[in-house]
Amino acid sequence: MRDAYQVATVRAAERALMDLVPDGALMQRAAAGLASVGAALLRREPGFVYGARVTVLAGSGDNGGDALYAGALLARRGAAVTAIAAGQKTHQGGLAALRAAGGRVTDDAGPIASADLILDGLLGIGGRGGLREPFATLAARAEQARQDGATVVAVDLPSGIDADTGTVDGPAVRADVTVTFGTLKPGLLVDPGGGHAGTVELVDIGLAPHLPDQPDVTAPQGDDIRALLPRPGAESDKYRRGVLGLLAGSDRYTGAVLLSAGGAVHGGAGMVRVVTADVPAALVRQAWPETVVSAHPDDQDWDLPGSVGRVQAWVAGPGMGTDPGAVARLTAIMRTDLPVLVDADGLTILSQHRDLLPRSAPTLITPHSGELGRLLGADPAEVEARRLEHARRAAAELGVTVLLKGSTTVIAAPDGGPVLVNPTGTPWLATAGSGDVLSGLAGALLAQGLPPARAGLAAAYLHGLAGRLAAASDGRRPEEASPGASAGTAPIGASDLVRALPAAFRSL
Repeated sequence: MRDAYQVATVRAAERALMDLVPDGALMQRAAAGLASVGAALLRREPGFVYGARVTVLAGSGDNGGDALYAGALLARRGAAVTAIAAGQKTHQGGLAALRAAGGRVTDDAGPIASADLILDGLLGIGGRGGLREPFATLAARAEQARQDGATVVAVDLPSGIDADTGTVDGPAVRADVTVTFGTLKPGLLVDPGGGHAGTVELVDIGLAPHLPDQPDVTAPQGDDIRALLPRPGAESDKYRRGVLGLLAGSDRYTGAVLLSAGGAVHGGAGMVRVVTADVPAALVRQAWPETVVSAHPDDQDWDLPGSVGRVQAWVAGPGMGTDPGAVARLTAIMRTDLPVLVDADGLTILSQHRDLLPRSAPTLITPHSGELGRLLGADPAEVEARRLEHARRAAAELGVTVLLKGSTTVIAAPDGGPVLVNPTGTPWLATAGSGDVLSGLAGALLAQGLPPARAGLAAAYLHGLAGRLAAASDGRRPEEASPGASAGTAPIGASDLVRALPAAFRSL
């Protein structure tokens, strides 16, 4: 796992460490790591940066000092380093070190345009709100230089990003690489801040022993997901592998249940029992003959789930409609003592029938920002901009685990533990039916015994990985493409995700 801590925790850990080391030691460690990454990015002969043009954007705080000391190290290796003193004051030790190494200092923004490498040391992790002048203009000029071929490296985090939430409330630096110190910060993992950070490089400055065991935010890596995934044993049968009940689809929306059933079948469930309307029932039998299909009557008094048979978890919502019959069927599912995942139309019903929550049994909801906005009575744009805040709030208010879909999928549990962040995905996942595949996949993992947060995390990771594989445009089928394939991408549909899921599992 890649763990991230909020600013207050990082500051406390830094104070504890500074009591044990000589003055300035942490800044020197940070500067050395920053200079090493910067030198590698210049792509000169190994070990040399001679002749490279480096511009340091130096603000008033410690990040400005880190950048100045790193600039001094690069200058000693032959780079032409110019620092732009942008703050009301400038770190004096860093300035002296830079000048002693042959660098120069100016308040003129001109050197930005000709830089090969730009070090963003304008603001630190304590910054809040968008950049104000003159920082906003410097950030805009750095962005123009980046588009013209310069490499922008953020010091600890891009200036203008909220370190705790990833919120961007105005102008902000967009970096190619962020070199962060001691530990990750949540804003580097969660969009929109994560989208400004580029590749994140962590420099160890000795902070780890002083950080608490439980992070504020954590993101999995492949090994973490591999460890979560259930595997059948010699004594397994279809019931022991988990039976999922899928309440989805309608005569109007037939595709949703097909896609969700595909996600469930490829998610490892031992059996999938599909409950749907007459028309999609016939289609599911053709597309997924391994499923057990029940066509529900329009009668609101139909015995659901009693007439369906044994299941160990439910998915309810994709394409099921919001008519009174759909409300009655969802209500019957929510009143069971089984784990339930609610998505799509089911979320619309929940927003109108809040009395169905909370449940005593495990519950996972998988909204996008608009659906979560309806559940919370919040502006969807605000939900999108402040993803961590709204996911945490929804989990606490609704008493459920919340998987908030979007450019960064975040998962918050009602117990208030670390928010989980999914690192995989591709913009090509923004396509109709993609969420239906995710709900079936996550439901299959719920049926196999994973708790809601872990089922959601593993499903989101595999779903994102399948999207990358399906979008690979190197002439191979998704099943043949490697997870790291970078030959190009092509548009995909949700059906492509279903077909790519076995390759996503195999890659782990």
